[in-house]
Amino acid sequence: MTLDATLPEPRGPLSETVTVALAGGPPPAASPEVVRAAEPFGEDLHLALYVCYELHYRGFDRVDPRWEWDPELLRLRRRLEDRFLPALRAVCPGGTDTGTALGGLLVEDPDAYGVSHHLLDAGRWWEMREYLAHRSIYHLKEADPHAWVIPRLRGESKAALVAVEFDEFGGGRGERMHAKLFADLLDAAGLDSRYGRYLEHAPAQTLATVNLMSLFGLHRALRGALVGHFAAAEITTPPNADRMARALTRLGAGPECTRFFTEHIEADAVHEQIMRRDVIGDLLAREPELAADVVLGIQATAYLEDRLGAHLLECWRSGRTSLRRPLP
Repeated sequence: MTLDATLPEPRGPLSETVTVALAGGPPPAASPEVVRAAEPFGEDLHLALYVCYELHYRGFDRVDPRWEWDPELLRLRRRLEDRFLPALRAVCPGGTDTGTALGGLLVEDPDAYGVSHHLLDAGRWWEMREYLAHRSIYHLKEADPHAWVIPRLRGESKAALVAVEFDEFGGGRGERMHAKLFADLLDAAGLDSRYGRYLEHAPAQTLATVNLMSLFGLHRALRGALVGHFAAAEITTPPNADRMARALTRLGAGPECTRFFTEHIEADAVHEQIMRRDVIGDLLAREPELAADVVLGIQATAYLEDRLGAHLLECWRSGRTSLRRPLP
């Protein structure tokens, strides 16, 4: 069994250009006009971008690792990013008030009703399994994108972020790595825990949430946005993780399923304080000009997560799969 994912089927001209090149075809060369015509949150662009980014993670089966730094592929990737990032900026309110941006995440809206609420109150097992398949696209490489920001920080912000990452990677114990805990959860839920197994199933709404982390992580200029994203994720995880653990219990799942979420309830409650005080606080004390990027990271994370949540709930309420193809 290979540890690498297989190249996915293309979803349009951009992803076809990328996947065909990686499979040994002509060099990647999509015209600027084709990129400009692509939907910035659409299937084709986000699959193409995901495949480009994946070369910086584990890569794909039978794809030469040297593609990671191929100049033509990097040129195309930059064009895709130049379509995605401005679209993100356009839908985010912006600003430089990080306290207000973070403060809005610290208290849940009592009228909000998201995916974890639905799964706790009325979710069915097939919906839970779909949710886990969506999240596998990130959680099987959990915390990897955030590691890229470590050499781009200094002083207390670097030390504090490394402390959070140390927990994400199991505190030095392989069996406690969060990615391993999620793989165990997939196995216990009767799903396939192989890396990248559900890439073909994942729609653009899911891929965009992961591409956001890779975009911010791979660009030093966006280090503030990556920190903002990481903080937003840590702040919003504990209440959602609590509901997910209880939802799994309600559906009859055992501790081998709930362990991933119970691990996040306490850990991320501590992490969010470290991220706000020690990471963001120290970063902005050193580089106050990054405040707008930190806010962008917070707001873009919320926007894409809300977009994915709306997609899941719309599909499930109409009794249809939220994936591009149903699970077995």
